[in-house]
Amino acid sequence: MPPTVPAAAVLHLPTLRVTGGKVRADVAYTHAVPKARRTGHTVAVGVDWGLNTLLSAGALRLNEDGRIAALGAGGQFRAAGVLAKQHRLRRLSERLHAKADHYQRLIAGDEQHNLVGKHAVLRDEIRHVSERRSNLNDALAWAAARWTVDQAIAATATVIYLEDLRSMEARGMGATMNTRLSQQVRGKIVDRMRHLAAEAGVAVVTVPARNTSKHCPHCLTPLRHCKAPDQPTVAGWKWAICPNPSCGWQGDRDHGAWRRIAARGLTHQTRTVTDKTSGHMVIRTVVDTLETAAVVTPTTTSRRDRSKTGPTRQNNSRPTPRRRRAPSPTRPQGRAGKRPEGHAPTDRNRLPRAAHRHQGVNTISTPPTVGHRPRGAALGVGFHLHAHATPPRWETIPETQSDTG
Repeated sequence: MPPTVPAAAVLHLPTLRVTGGKVRADVAYTHAVPKARRTGHTVAVGVDWGLNTLLSAGALRLNEDGRIAALGAGGQFRAAGVLAKQHRLRRLSERLHAKADHYQRLIAGDEQHNLVGKHAVLRDEIRHVSERRSNLNDALAWAAARWTVDQAIAATATVIYLEDLRSMEARGMGATMNTRLSQQVRGKIVDRMRHLAAEAGVAVVTVPARNTSKHCPHCLTPLRHCKAPDQPTVAGWKWAICPNPSCGWQGDRDHGAWRRIAARGLTHQTRTVTDKTSGHMVIRTVVDTLETAAVVTPTTTSRRDRSKTGPTRQNNSRPTPRRRRAPSPTRPQGRAGKRPEGHAPTDRNRLPRAAHRHQGVNTISTPPTVGHRPRGAALGVGFHLHAHATPPRWETIPETQSDTG
């Protein structure tokens, strides 16, 4: 059996099927999993739905004194590339459908029409594009659900709180926005999430999405939304700032939303019920008295004491220059001489250019050989073409007459 099958699993009768000339057996199995609880949760994961950022999630902890604290900064599941491909396939499908409908009107039931063959090709292409969209949606749903459940397992959470999809119906947003919202495959993600969470004993509960992105997660003050500070040229209102001077919280509005969702779920967990038709756990209404306690306590960061305990150490205004720890390179094989330490290229033997003049007495060079005319600093590899050495000390001392003449 593959390693994904638990050792204590109970196998059932296989189903045989013939595929590609081979007989394959589909073996189903069952195994015991922990039962998800409706109440008694202390660590919860809140999940907020986004448009371009598909999911934003993080964990909160309910302490014994009733305070709620955040466990980390949370994370985001970005699927912009997959969603862009989904939109391209959707537009392609719309164009193919429009063209097929136009051919259908021109054919008008005539089986001998010249466009019958082209119409059949279009119908096959439409079916192919639809299958691609379906496969892409399934892959995206499983990936998003697996990511969310892994976040809960890593945080040792026993419940995942989601926004209620029924309260997120796109109304009055225009045809384009409504189509984009309908393409988010949220329903498939929730179904896969419940399937994966049940194996780990994690409950998945939906909560009302009212004012989750509008109020501050720390003081419930209405937030002021603006452009993100790291993307001032990108249109949108992704950044949220709390106008309350005693709070001053600011951050991504999606991160504030998952804090509000998780805090609302922890405070309303006693009102969790099981839907009779679907069997899913839901929180139907928000109670104002419980909502006032659904605030996240700001975490205080401890800073190191930087009080002065002694005299300030003097800093040298002229620090020692950094020197290369590597040894001086070996002498190249050719006319080029040895360069100073740390400045020699090891991949060439001669300089690409040099000054066309004779060297003076103070020019950095080596003594010329017979039949060779030195060219500038060509023999003194690594120095500027017009660099000269410092004259000897005895050439700078002025000659004076002694007292004895």
